[in-house]
Amino acid sequence: AVVLAHNYQTPEIFHGVADITGDSLALAREARAVDADIIVLAGVHFMAETAKLLNPERTVLIPDQEAGCSLAESITAADVRVLKAKHPGVPVVTYVNTSAAVKAESDICCTSGNARRVVESLGVPSVIFIPDAHLARNVAAETGVEMILWEGACEVHERFTKRDIERIRFGHEGVTVVAHPECPRDVVEAADFAGSTADMVSFVRTRRPKKVALITECSMSDNVAVAFPEVEFVRPCNLCPHMKRITLPKIRRALETMRHQIMVDPVVAARARHAIERMLEVH
Repeated sequence: AVVLAHNYQTPEIFHGVADITGDSLALAREARAVDADIIVLAGVHFMAETAKLLNPERTVLIPDQEAGCSLAESITAADVRVLKAKHPGVPVVTYVNTSAAVKAESDICCTSGNARRVVESLGVPSVIFIPDAHLARNVAAETGVEMILWEGACEVHERFTKRDIERIRFGHEGVTVVAHPECPRDVVEAADFAGSTADMVSFVRTRRPKKVALITECSMSDNVAVAFPEVEFVRPCNLCPHMKRITLPKIRRALETMRHQIMVDPVVAARARHAIERMLEVH
């Protein structure tokens, strides 16, 4: 077995038992390449589904099947079909924070790390971008591509405000602010840099700011700070309650009992897999 852990997992999981760590794009890529019969996904349900889609012959376990996602739960496959009927011929770009059924209705998936490249790869003037409206607006500002939106949002990132950024700068002179693109547009505009969790790590590694505030889920700073002891991490703390459902005892129990196994309808899986594989082909 291998344990794949998202960057938002607590340090005892991220540093203690994970074989592979990363953002959702990194985990999607690594899930396809692992040499193991069993994958334990220390993350939320859509991530485990993605691992299963890319590894249909392997057993994929999620330690807590109630570990969901506000974004994934904001839209259904039926909602996507309605959007496609209203906008015939417009490609559907779907953030990976969605169910397999929603991915199956899509042309291509994306993550926060490659959303801009995915949209630009299509070479079209407009796309249906679902379900994160904040990410869509931030990608639209970077690309100039018209976004037909779905008003979904991450319950962690949408709570950050421009006022939060101002308070951080006022209280910590010289701080560099790095925001996740699931944050509202004015938060991203107020930051010094915006990017996926992997981009955040890369930014800290290359720039080595004296002080940095990562505007994202709470555990991210805890996990990244270990590798950069010389950097002072200012820690605004919005927790993801879904990620925090995954614990060390639950990971152990999953391995002992082989629960909870991820199953995806084969017809849905085939269509969803195509959208994910198209995403992985974009560099």
